[in-house]
Amino acid sequence: MDQAVASYFPIIVFMAIAMVLAFIMLVLPMVIGRQKPDAEKVSAYECGFEPFGDVRGKFDVRFYLVTILFIIFDLEVAFLFPWAVSLHKIGVAGFWSMMVFLFVLTVGFVYEWKKGALEWE
Repeated sequence: MDQAVASYFPIIVFMAIAMVLAFIMLVLPMVIGRQKPDAEKVSAYECGFEPFGDVRGKFDVRFYLVTILFIIFDLEVAFLFPWAVSLHKIGVAGFWSMMVFLFVLTVGFVYEWKKGALEWE
């Protein structure tokens, strides 16, 4: 049991140092920083005009759909890189399992395309 705890000791020390540093980086600026914003600090940033409307406005569901599609295809690429690197080790079964994976994603993409989910009016 002592050997198991000893093997995790460097990780525990690393986590403790990371938490202390994160705490210091969050608290120290609040303690030593000035909390007196002037008119220039609270003015409109970069865009040059004052904000209008409520910031909690509703977004169209198509924004979310495009985001979800981007994440799905981004994850697909994230799976393709390690698969391509290890293809010579995983053999024919690994090849065909990835082809099934790509086929399922393609069917989903075609379904969404045919339903008109990607059309922007």
